[in-house]
Amino acid sequence: MLVIFLVIIIVIILPKIVDNRIGNQQVKADTSWISAVRNLEIKDSQSNYKTALNPGHTEDHYGYPFDHTPTRSLSSSVLFNFDPNTIDKAGWQKLGLKEKTIHIIQNYLNKGGHFYHSEDLRKIYGLRPDDYLKLEPYVKIENTNTVSKPVAYVKTEKEHRPFPYNPIDINTADTSAFIALPGIGGKLAARIVNFRDKLGGFYSITQVGETYGLSDSTFQKIKQFLKTGNVPVKKININTATIDELKAHPYIKYSIATPIVAYRNEHGPFSRTEDIKRVMAVTDTVYTRIVPYLSIK
Repeated sequence: MLVIFLVIIIVIILPKIVDNRIGNQQVKADTSWISAVRNLEIKDSQSNYKTALNPGHTEDHYGYPFDHTPTRSLSSSVLFNFDPNTIDKAGWQKLGLKEKTIHIIQNYLNKGGHFYHSEDLRKIYGLRPDDYLKLEPYVKIENTNTVSKPVAYVKTEKEHRPFPYNPIDINTADTSAFIALPGIGGKLAARIVNFRDKLGGFYSITQVGETYGLSDSTFQKIKQFLKTGNVPVKKININTATIDELKAHPYIKYSIATPIVAYRNEHGPFSRTEDIKRVMAVTDTVYTRIVPYLSIK
């Protein structure tokens, strides 16, 4: 009986002793795990804080994508007083500008452009705003009144105010020439040139005003500085052009290209460009717009 009594006591008490020891070990293990997680969270928050202090890690302050290719920045360049109208390529490189930006500046100057104020540098496509702010205190433009170049004048009711802009040929000017005009930035200049290339050239100055994103107020400002040269527009042979070739033209597109080809397939080649008016989709307004771009051979 005594032995049985001891066995019963051991069976009852022993599990409790074992459970207490295992529980203590688990508590210690859990506490250690929680401590490790907290350390990781602290390190992660510190890492995020450093990233927040340096947002240029994926994109810079102005929203430009971060360039992982090592490039020369103005912060590591040598800054000195300079005249943007006379400084050479080596000088620009010393200031820290990229080759593409230097090329745009030199192309602008070679085509008759001129910097009259330090703020004119803001118009240069590729020169970021923060870089301009670093260069601006060192810009020293001299003898702006002695520059001999054609000057266009705009008459107002109060005064005759000169504008130092050279007229440009809308069919031969590149983006740099358009950027030099008032109110035209890099994006608008690229859109004008792209629209011109899709058309096959401008036959009228008013066509420039049709460029997507170019407001009428800005167009009216630059209109006086635009001219059409003797460069002929690129023509489309309406007797051989496919639907894809016709619809690629901004004035024709698919809704007009398809009826033209269908009419040609049914009635044969056009003998005159005027014959295209027989196509139902080609109204007088459409014909007037597209006829300078059409040919029959």
